Amino acid sequence: MKPLIITVLMMNFIVVVAQQKTISRKELLKTALDQKVKSTEIQEITMAAGQGAPEHLHPCPVLGIINSGEAVFQIEGKEKVVLHEGDAFYEPKNVKILHFDNASAEKPLVFTAIYLKEGNEENIKFIK
Repeated sequence: MKPLIITVLMMNFIVVVAQQKTISRKELLKTALDQKVKSTEIQEITMAAGQGAPEHLHPCPVLGIINSGEAVFQIEGKEKVVLHEGDAFYEPKNVKILHFDNASAEKPLVFTAIYLKEGNEENIKFIK
């Protein structure tokens, strides 16, 4: 009878351990691209408190995620939104970005940008 009890206890232990090691997935962003991606460049970018980016565009699509802080984000023709820590964003190729600004006057904004390149495009072009 003891081997049966030990077997049941071991099975329960294995189930508990397996449940503790489950993988969780949360979709952050889904977007379609109309280009072939031949290379990528990934950068961590830090903006000082209160700093804003000038109007710009990207010659390649850009995907990103806010690592810490909050950003005021606006693509031309779209509503202005606030991105929070953990939010993902997409900046389309050759579309004017009106705002990508640090929303905080006290804390830096840190985000990761992933540039999806077909060739030797620049990462960013500032609009004068």
